[in-house]
Amino acid sequence: MSDLSLAAPRLPARAPARPHRATTEARPVRIVLTAAVLGLVLILLIAPLAVVFAEALGEGIGAALAALSDRQAWAAIRLTVLVAAVSVPLNAVIGLAAAWAIAKFDFRGKATLITLIDLPFSVSPVVVGLALVLLYGSHGWLGAWLQAHDLRIVFAFPGILLATLFITFPFVARELIPVMTEQGRAEEEAALTLGASGWHMFRTVTLPNVRWALLYGVLLCNARAMGEFGAVAVVSGKIRGQTTTMPIMIEMLYNEYLSVAAFSMAALLAALALVSLALKSLLEWRHADQLAATRRH
Repeated sequence: MSDLSLAAPRLPARAPARPHRATTEARPVRIVLTAAVLGLVLILLIAPLAVVFAEALGEGIGAALAALSDRQAWAAIRLTVLVAAVSVPLNAVIGLAAAWAIAKFDFRGKATLITLIDLPFSVSPVVVGLALVLLYGSHGWLGAWLQAHDLRIVFAFPGILLATLFITFPFVARELIPVMTEQGRAEEEAALTLGASGWHMFRTVTLPNVRWALLYGVLLCNARAMGEFGAVAVVSGKIRGQTTTMPIMIEMLYNEYLSVAAFSMAALLAALALVSLALKSLLEWRHADQLAATRRH
C-alpha cells in the first residue's frame, strides 16, 4: 500500500438517514383529524344507509319482499332498469366520441364544447325537466307537430330517457378526457403509420388504454341514472305503473305513509348502488398493477 493512501484522511461515517414521515403533525393532531373524518363518514354516509335498511326490515324480511313484489313496485323497478340499460350505453358511446374529439384533435370551439359537457353539472335537474316540458309538451314549441304525428315525449318513456341522458351525459366524458389528453397521440399515430385502419387502431390501441376510465364513467353514469329524481319527476307525470321510476315511487309511497314499502324500495335502490361500488372495488383489487400503470389507482 502506498504512503499516499496511508496518509489519506478518513471521512466521518454518516449517520443513518431518518425515515421520511408522511406527515409532520404531532400524533394527537393526527388522531383527532382521523377521528373527525371517521365521525363525518359515520354521520353522513353509514348512518343514513343503516337507517334505510333498518326501516325496510323493521317488520321482517317477509313484509319487505311483499312490498317489492307489488305490481306497481315491479313496474317501477323494470322502468328504472330499462332507462339505465338504454341511457348508460348511449352516454358511453357519446362520451367516448366527445372525449376522443377533444383529446385527439384541435378545432375551433373546443373550449366551448368542454363547457357544454359540464353544463348538466351546473343546471338544476328540475330546470332540465321543465325545459323538456316546454319543448316537447302538448303546449310546447314542438307539441303541435308531435301531436299531429301521434308522438309522445313528455309523460312517457322517451321523456324520461331524454331527461336521464341529459343529467348523466358528463360522467363518461369527464372520466375519459384527462386520460386521453395525458396519453397523447403518439401511439395512435404509430399504429396508423404501420398500416392499421382507423377502426383497428381505435379497437387495439385507444380503447385498451382508456378501459379503466371508461369503466369508472359507466359505473358513475349507471348509479346516477338509476337514482335520478328531479328531472324525471317533472317529465314523467308520475303515472303509477307506467312512468314511475324507483325514486319517484319511493316519494309517492312515503307521502302515503307506506313506510315499509317506501324504505324497502329505497333499500333496494341503495343495494344496487352498493353492488356497483363493490364491483368497482373488486376490479381495482384484482387489477391493481394495471390501474397503477395507467395512473387510475
